[in-house]
This record gives sequence, C-alpha cells and structure tokens, in this order.
Amino acid sequence: MSGTLIVFEGTDGSGKSTQLRLACARLEQEGIPFRRLVFPQYGQPSSALLRMYLNGDFGPHPADVNPYAASTFYAVDRYASWRQVWGDYYQAGGLVIADRYTTSNAVHQAGKLPEDQWPDFFRWLYDFEYGKLGLPAPDLVLYLDMPTEQAAALLRAREAATHTAGDIHETDLDYLALCRKTALRAAELLGWQRIPCAGDGGAVRPVQEIHAAIWDCLSHYGLGGTQNG
Repeated sequence: MSGTLIVFEGTDGSGKSTQLRLACARLEQEGIPFRRLVFPQYGQPSSALLRMYLNGDFGPHPADVNPYAASTFYAVDRYASWRQVWGDYYQAGGLVIADRYTTSNAVHQAGKLPEDQWPDFFRWLYDFEYGKLGLPAPDLVLYLDMPTEQAAALLRAREAATHTAGDIHETDLDYLALCRKTALRAAELLGWQRIPCAGDGGAVRPVQEIHAAIWDCLSHYGLGGTQNG
C-alpha cells in the first residue's frame, strides 16, 4: 500500500509557502489527515552541500555548478527525509503535501543546459530520484506560475521585511526568468497542473483567489485517494 504525494512547485517568489499554508489549514478544517514537508531541509545535516551551493561557496553564479551535480545535492537531502521522516507514513497510505520536491531540480537546473537538452535532463532527473534512489513520484504537481517581474518584486519586499538577503538564485533576475521558462516546459512535458498567479494584465491575483483555484484542483483530484496523476 502506498500513499498520495502532492507537490506545490513554482519559481522563487511565486507564493508557494503562503498557498501551502492555506491548503494545509483547509485540509485540517476538512478533517483530512496529512503530513507536511518543506524542501530543502535547511536545518538538517543532509542539506550541507546545497547550502554551500546556495551560499556561493562553489561559485557566485548558479551556472558555476553543473545541473547534474547541483541536482544530487538536493536529491540526497530528499532521500534522507524519505528514510528518516515520512517514508513509513507514506507507505502506510498517508497523504503527504510537499513544498518543493524533485520538481524543483527541473525548474532550477535544466536551464543551465541548451534548451534542446531539457527533455533529456527531465528524464534523467526522474529516473535518478524515482528509479535509482527509490523516492516516490508525485501523484499531483501544482505549478504556481508567477511572472518573473512580479516574483522579483515579491522577493525584494520579503527581504526588506525580514532584513535578509536572497541567495544566488533569488537575486539573479535573468536566472529567475529562465527558471520560469524551464518550469513551463516541464509542466507541459511532465503533466503538472498550472495555476496562474497573475491575470492577463500582469496584476498578481488575490491570495484567496489563487487558493480557491488550488482547492478546486485538489477537490477534483480526490484528496486522500491513491489515484495517480
């Protein structure tokens, strides 16, 4: 018996954390049991290499570390979480809701390669984590699609409010734009559910409106079931 894994994905500044929080609160209101995950696990030893990467220890630009090497940093962190935190719960049939997952490597790493190599990278990534490492594939991926300029503005506002500095991904506008491009391609090729976070005029949609779209998608999918997406 296996459980259900639903992943919230999106570029930096897309509002994943906010929408995950709202969805989890709704699940609690509905009396649906679940386990919440957030990747990477920055407070755990398994994230040491990816923290060094994001801090610029291997180079000040994302492209300084090739996509296959960078992807392994994140994959190891997920494997440790699977073995230590949520594997037994999932295998017993539990519902798991994740903020980021293998899908984030598709979003953030494929763009380091020529565009015609993206499909091969996606295939390698999924085979590496789901085939070789034995991590479960998501049943449903919700991709929060936020235009790059709006995402960057939200990131800068968050940094100002929290008196923090963005990592090498969050502060590179060209990189953020490329990530959105790769994410849209991945969503198309890998069957992710796209959730628009801005209207046709570019204005960011209200948080509750985006939540309603997500909940509608989850309701149609069938929460707590074992249907494969």
